[in-house]
Amino acid sequence: MSLAFCGSENNSAAYNVDKGVLNNGCFVDALNVVPHVFLLFITFPILFIGWGSQSSKVHIHHSTWLHFPGHNLRWILTFILLFVLVCEIAEGIVSDGVSESRHLHLYMPAGMAFLAAITSVVYYHNIETSNFPKLLIALLFYWTLAFITKTIKFVKFCDNGVGFSQLRFCLTGLLVILYGMLLVVEINVIRVRRYVFFKTPKEVKPPEDLQDLGVRFLQPFVNLLSKGTYWWMNTFIKTAHKKPIDLKAIGKLPIAMRALTNYIRLNEAFEAQKSKRSPYPQGSKSIWRALCCAFGRPLVLSSTFRILADLLGFAGPLCISGIVHHVGKGNNTIRPQTSLTFILLESTESVRWRIKILGVFFISSQEFLANAYVLAVLLFFALLLQRTILQASYYVAIETGINLRGAIQTKIYNKIMLLSTSNMSMGEMTAGQICNLVAIDTNQLMWFFFLCPNLWAMPVQIIAGVLLLYYLLGVSALIGAVVIIVLAPVQYFVATKLSQAQRSTLEYSNERLKKTNEMLRGIKLLKLYAWEHIFHSSVEETREKEMTSLKSFALYTSISIFMNAAIPIAAVLTTFVVHAHLTGNADFSPSVAFASLSLFHILITPLFLLSSVLRSTVKALVSVQKLGEFLSSEEIGEEQDKCSAQRNADNHSKYQVVITNGFFTWTPEGSPALSNIDIRIPQGQLTMIVGQVGCGKSSLLLAALGEMQKISGNVFWNSSIPDSETGEDVSPEKETTVDTEVRKRGSVAYASQKPWLLNATVEENITFESPFNKQRYKAVIDACSLQPDIDILPHGDQTQIGERGINLSGGQRQRISVARALYQQTNVVFLDDPFSALDIHLSDHLMQEGILKMLREDKRTIILVTHKLQYLPHADWIIAMKDGTIQREGTLKDIQNSESELFEHWKTLMNRQDQELEKETIIERKSVLERKNHRRTRYSRDARLKDDEEDEEEITESDDDDNLSSVLHQRAKMPWRACGKYLSSAGILLLPLLVLSQLLKHTVMVAIDYWLAKWTSDVISAKSELEQKNCSVCQEFNHSRYSKVFSILCCLGIILCLVTSIAVEWTGLKVAKKLHYCLLNKIILAPMRFFETTPLGSILNRFSADCNTIDQHIPATLECLSRSTLLCVSALAVISYVTPMFLIALLPLAIICYFIQKYFRVASRDLQQLDDSTQLPLLCHFSETVEGLTTIRAFRYEARFRQKLLEYTDSNNIASLFLTAANRWLEVRMEYIGACVVLIAAVTSITNSLYNHLSSGLVGLGLTYALMVSNYLNWMVRNLADMEIQLGAVKRINGLLKTEAENYEGLLSPSQIPQNWPDRGEIQIQNLSVRYDSNLKPVLKHVSAHISPGQKIGICGRTGSGKSSFSLAFFRMVDTFEGRIIIDGIDIAKLPLQTLRSRLSIILQDPILFSGTIRFNLDPEKKCTDSMLWEALEIAQLKHVVKALPGGLDAIVTEGGENFSQGQRQLFCLARAFVRKTSIFIMDEATASIDMATENILQKVVMTAFADRTVVTIAHRVHTILNSDLVIVMKRGVILEYDKPEVLLEQEDSVFASFVQADK
Repeated sequence: MSLAFCGSENNSAAYNVDKGVLNNGCFVDALNVVPHVFLLFITFPILFIGWGSQSSKVHIHHSTWLHFPGHNLRWILTFILLFVLVCEIAEGIVSDGVSESRHLHLYMPAGMAFLAAITSVVYYHNIETSNFPKLLIALLFYWTLAFITKTIKFVKFCDNGVGFSQLRFCLTGLLVILYGMLLVVEINVIRVRRYVFFKTPKEVKPPEDLQDLGVRFLQPFVNLLSKGTYWWMNTFIKTAHKKPIDLKAIGKLPIAMRALTNYIRLNEAFEAQKSKRSPYPQGSKSIWRALCCAFGRPLVLSSTFRILADLLGFAGPLCISGIVHHVGKGNNTIRPQTSLTFILLESTESVRWRIKILGVFFISSQEFLANAYVLAVLLFFALLLQRTILQASYYVAIETGINLRGAIQTKIYNKIMLLSTSNMSMGEMTAGQICNLVAIDTNQLMWFFFLCPNLWAMPVQIIAGVLLLYYLLGVSALIGAVVIIVLAPVQYFVATKLSQAQRSTLEYSNERLKKTNEMLRGIKLLKLYAWEHIFHSSVEETREKEMTSLKSFALYTSISIFMNAAIPIAAVLTTFVVHAHLTGNADFSPSVAFASLSLFHILITPLFLLSSVLRSTVKALVSVQKLGEFLSSEEIGEEQDKCSAQRNADNHSKYQVVITNGFFTWTPEGSPALSNIDIRIPQGQLTMIVGQVGCGKSSLLLAALGEMQKISGNVFWNSSIPDSETGEDVSPEKETTVDTEVRKRGSVAYASQKPWLLNATVEENITFESPFNKQRYKAVIDACSLQPDIDILPHGDQTQIGERGINLSGGQRQRISVARALYQQTNVVFLDDPFSALDIHLSDHLMQEGILKMLREDKRTIILVTHKLQYLPHADWIIAMKDGTIQREGTLKDIQNSESELFEHWKTLMNRQDQELEKETIIERKSVLERKNHRRTRYSRDARLKDDEEDEEEITESDDDDNLSSVLHQRAKMPWRACGKYLSSAGILLLPLLVLSQLLKHTVMVAIDYWLAKWTSDVISAKSELEQKNCSVCQEFNHSRYSKVFSILCCLGIILCLVTSIAVEWTGLKVAKKLHYCLLNKIILAPMRFFETTPLGSILNRFSADCNTIDQHIPATLECLSRSTLLCVSALAVISYVTPMFLIALLPLAIICYFIQKYFRVASRDLQQLDDSTQLPLLCHFSETVEGLTTIRAFRYEARFRQKLLEYTDSNNIASLFLTAANRWLEVRMEYIGACVVLIAAVTSITNSLYNHLSSGLVGLGLTYALMVSNYLNWMVRNLADMEIQLGAVKRINGLLKTEAENYEGLLSPSQIPQNWPDRGEIQIQNLSVRYDSNLKPVLKHVSAHISPGQKIGICGRTGSGKSSFSLAFFRMVDTFEGRIIIDGIDIAKLPLQTLRSRLSIILQDPILFSGTIRFNLDPEKKCTDSMLWEALEIAQLKHVVKALPGGLDAIVTEGGENFSQGQRQLFCLARAFVRKTSIFIMDEATASIDMATENILQKVVMTAFADRTVVTIAHRVHTILNSDLVIVMKRGVILEYDKPEVLLEQEDSVFASFVQADK
């Protein structure tokens, strides 16, 4: 067939120009080519030569600066133009198919126009990004010419009577409008930017974000095509494959998306709500209104996109119907009465309506759409558009959700800063609740906003789907829809049950975690007391409850999965069987059957989503309610600290703080905790507050800081001193009234009793946001004796001290907290019991170098709460407290004169001689100072080697961190080994069941659809035979055989769905149970060394996050992954079976697919980890703020912490946004591949059918499967990525399962050990050498000693001398590699560990209490009577405290014993040890946090109550062991001195004597 532009028929009217050139159709088409050729000729050189120098003077980072007006409109019009041109090309080809020769002019101009349109947009994009507007003049000419030529063509059509019934007329009209609009857009650019025809062009600057090199998230700035396809992500995802993604790689957030911007927007909405309705400004309703007001607009956009995409989704079934119908006709089988495509075009029969005008053929739109190939191409375009719009809808919704989350988190944080302290301390609001609000509730709201568009889109989709089904199948469709709709409430019921089960599981897992946390925190105590089994069984018991709850969770999950799979089968079964049998002369052609099948697939989605959307809505409502309650909770009153005015100026300048007639309480309605407070704190002097445990010393400090509720009285702060050095409150606004000046208190350096540390480096903890001053920093480090500790840390003072400073000892944490207060340049310093965890040397040094030298000599006002009465002579002012009131205040002299009894009492406690008390002259002070300095320098030389155990702990931990970072970025393949471990844990029976049931299920599913294809094809061929025979008496087609097989297959499919869903969940349960059990067993029996070298947080994470992943997430992901993979494989297999030609095209698609998923998985994993890892500091910052609220407010550092929060929130949000963009990037590409699969499958099957007579049933089958491929592809890759991340949990737990357990077995059997061993308490230590690990240096070297029964031994030595290691050796907590310990004739190395540890008692330095009752804390083994417990409490001076509590022995102890003071907790630990009544009793620095009075009583009691027992005391304060029978002085793991105390004191050069001297 010859080719010619105007056709080559001899009698062709194409060349006839009798009626004028413009009345010749071919000439007009040739004229239309001119503008396109013009554009191509002009723009190609410019595009290829490049731009030379940029005209823009501003250097911007990205070539994405889109600044021409009408930018988006131009892109939309260009896309529409391209689509119309494709239709024009297709129309030309179809209408040309009639004549003998080819008429190029019917489609060639459209082809040229298509090329020109693409060129125009590429050219425009390049001009815009390089800011060369003058070159746009070419486009102005092009649009003008194209508009004119198309208009001529349109006018000629009108003149020749071509009308709307011809498709080409409509297309030409559309093109005229599009070119006209593009011309208007172009003229508008000239009007606004004035780059031509105007004297001065308009200067524009790029937005701030694009000038910032740090902004890498370009979605808001790129052009429409890049926005829709996430093209800008390509380079990002490619680089992710080469090097790991970190925070630096993802850069900063654009300004419009930052937390601050969104918070301001939200806050404005809140304020607007407040002004509208005053009574309940923080109620749920007003919060919802504010949220909608602030973030409603993008949601409307997202919902619009969603509805559009859903409606476009129906193009699939419509086109399948048309194609199968066309193929059926092509096969000369009968034409069914109806076909959906025609119904919609309001024509029930095919109209072949061609006319010849202007020498060429015109066709109608009906005929155009009756062409199967045209439908295939239209379907392809519809799919592309639908998928792009759908992903855009998702993206907009998620971006809005992320912005909303950032805004709410900032709002919550700002509220935390104002929370009253009583809310926290009285348990009305725990740190946990606040963290839940941040971690869970803000995410619930984010997810609600993401799912929100479904609420409006789903009803539209369901109604449209049911209407179309009704058109196709009539009444039977409604029956199928009823099946789905009736089962939807069941689905909802299952979903609610599922969320209930999840909630109860969560409660149990929280309880289990709490127990596990306590168990791990107190693991040293559990091992020393041999209580592992008690706590192990307690955790296991809770785990059992959790497993029961998980079983119901698994059951409902499997029912849910089963229903998702079974409902469509049931609906299709009922519909088709009813349709075949009831509607007698029913049209049961493949076109109807497969279009219906596709519609059912579409309908199922919204109905399944319904349950999760409703659940999410309910959760969001609850979250908003919680948020409302939190936002309306009590705030701290902004205390108006007053200072007396000028008339008593003398007093005014003398005192820093004055409280008059103060009554303070923690709760507004509670009784006063402090009453009748009248105190004056002298300015620039050292004030000490002393008193017994629990008398309100700390409360007094907090009252002065305004943290307590003031019932009555006044707090005056002196404001005459400028506070400029703090960097805060430099120029406070002063309101002067007649005689009172009110001013906000300045910054106060405050060290709380419970040290509060940031998750930061040691240096950052000490400088605490202040400018770094090297000299001062060094002085502070020295004053707090931190240098030896810093030398030991893996990275010196740049070591991160994590969550609550977990990797440091109590003393180190306390000294860092004090160092922070010393380093600050504030005028006022509050120190709350800074010596409690320090030994005597450290305390002395801190007192002399830090408090006296650095602070007092600087004329700072210092308030010091302490139990160490030996420092009283240094005080300028003393406040003595008793039971919440002031007992006495004044100088030491005043008290000596007026309260001699109190003074005498103190003196005896201080173990000081009278004359020493009176030495208060400065000269003597100086000499003391010099002596101590001298001693201190000697000591710091000795103390280079700190406690080895800590040393090692830190080093190993740092290695751990390094490993962690390398693990994080191991760019490995899928973790198949972990997968194998997971599946093998399921056992031999379950695994084959799992695999076989999945394979069988998918085989049956394909069989169902194949049988449907056969059934419908047979119906058609039977009908065509009947028509050919033309017999009226022939019997009707018998459906029953087909419907029986169909029903059997469907029922089998439904049963298999149930089996697979149960098998998956059952496997999951079994694995979860097994892994947790093994993990708990391994951990609780691990040696102590393991806990010292592994951060507690990481062990807890295995029990919390990782167990949760294995319990709840992996089974669902595994099911989803196996289902989507098998569906994908079966779909591709079916298409290949129908048209083997498809396999050729499948290969390149599969390769593309492989690379996309490969790149995506790496980037997704990194971004997921980044999302998680940026969430951690954010949550830590919240919990850290809640814990250190008083400190932050004392320092007046609220603004700095808010700034930090914004940074953390932004880095979390940018990670989430990139993750979202990466997911969209993948999905768009997979959807496009899916669309290509549909196009190729359609074209090959149409060709196959027309030439090889393939049955139309199989064509329908192939196309229906092709339509589903893109969904399955997406799910497969996403689940693969999820599975990879989730299997990390299995991998990590597997790592811990390799931990070696302690050797609990002994050489002696229980019968060989006397029942009451050790009954005498004789200890022989022979040449003992001990180390913490086989690869570490020994901490005790060749130690020998003999302790007779009933002797009292005191062990002293500096920090790190091996005192604690000595005590641990008795319990075999350390590795004894030489020598032995014999207790009452038995070598302890031969005893089973459980026996050994249960027969000795120890009290540790850190008091550990467990949540539960006092009874449980004293006697968890339930061996003692009440009278024994009361006796122990009496010995520990606690009887009166416990008696006063509700419930007595059954009174509740909160987590960590927080409801008792530090001193009381220590006393409970003493009582716990007394209860055991063992003959050997070890006290490891057990009285460190007890005031001296209580300590003295205890010493006496221990001497009397334990007169017949062997007591080994390890002492901080040397005076506590002066009454011992023997003293051992240790240094660097060897015994330096070993004798009676009095003997050692008499020796001039004895180390012990120097200790005693220092302790005075």
